[in-house]
Amino acid sequence: MNIQDSLPLLGGLSPEQFMRRHWQKKPLLVRQALPGIRPPASRSELAALAASEDAESRLVSAFDGRWALRKGPIAKLPPFSKAGWTLLVQGLEQHVPAAYDLLSQFRFVPEARLDDLMISYATDGGGVGPHFDSYDVFLIQVHGQRRWRIGQQKNAQLRDDVPLKIIANFEPEQEYVLEPGDMLYLPPGWAHDGVAIGECMTCSVGFRTPWRAELAKDLLSRLMDDEDQHYANRMYADPKQPATTTPGLMPQQLLDFARDAAERALREPLALERALGEAMTEPKPHVWFDAGVPVPAGCGAVLDRRSRMLYDPAHIFINGESFRAAGRDAKLMREFADQRALTAKQVTQLSEGARELLDQWAEDGWVRVAD
Repeated sequence: MNIQDSLPLLGGLSPEQFMRRHWQKKPLLVRQALPGIRPPASRSELAALAASEDAESRLVSAFDGRWALRKGPIAKLPPFSKAGWTLLVQGLEQHVPAAYDLLSQFRFVPEARLDDLMISYATDGGGVGPHFDSYDVFLIQVHGQRRWRIGQQKNAQLRDDVPLKIIANFEPEQEYVLEPGDMLYLPPGWAHDGVAIGECMTCSVGFRTPWRAELAKDLLSRLMDDEDQHYANRMYADPKQPATTTPGLMPQQLLDFARDAAERALREPLALERALGEAMTEPKPHVWFDAGVPVPAGCGAVLDRRSRMLYDPAHIFINGESFRAAGRDAKLMREFADQRALTAKQVTQLSEGARELLDQWAEDGWVRVAD
């Protein structure tokens, strides 16, 4: 993708212009961003996913004004003829190739930030109430119509009498009706309320926004998880600890030991980089892979649509694992992460060790043989 080329997806802006003018700054409405778009899945296919333990789904209803939330698996949905309910299916790209293709159009944002494609099926009047997200979102209408009301609300207060995070004092500033092919981008924190006009489907491209404390907890856990590292494999000892009359007091020596362990881990060359890459490519708990076969000679390779692959100047990361890479192998693997594919010629250029690694990934189901 040439990030300087204008795209109908972004209303004639280039990805470079969009990121500079709108990303995390202000909304953008694009009429016919994706003309002729069709739903990536039918309502019967969504119902089957909702009933499966392999997909993450939620059912939201507001029958007779009473909000209700039910998490999947959902064996039976309300009648499609009944108004006022919504089915949400997360991670649709993991199950439906068309959803993966749609999500791939937004890879002008770093892969480390791209999360998933959610689809919302709603009957007439269905929605999830006025709310805000802590992440950026692209709302793509793929079937029917939905009315969106949005506002940059700073003093949002949540209702405490419903099982959803619904804004009690919602104050919309703008209103749009989206038709199939239309798209609305909203930065984090923008309040919005979408209500179906008749039966409709809306796809949402969401992004990963880790909280600082959550990320620090994960990274420190990974840094200290490797017992082979010299900074991790040492047991606390206190041969000079005297008898105490204040047994509830934390020993200063133990505090110093803990601080030293954490500081040593952070000072270790490339340790933080390794931990971050592993954390940002770790598959979600419900993601699983089908075993595959090694890549045959003369064939190219593609990443499975469920695989997450990143890199930094010293590492290649895939599905929560890290590998050191340099030279030609590093260049080819970075190309693999960026394009999510290697040609047959590129596969032949891998070193023997990298080729064995590629075959192992293929056997694990992380990589597939290119068509």
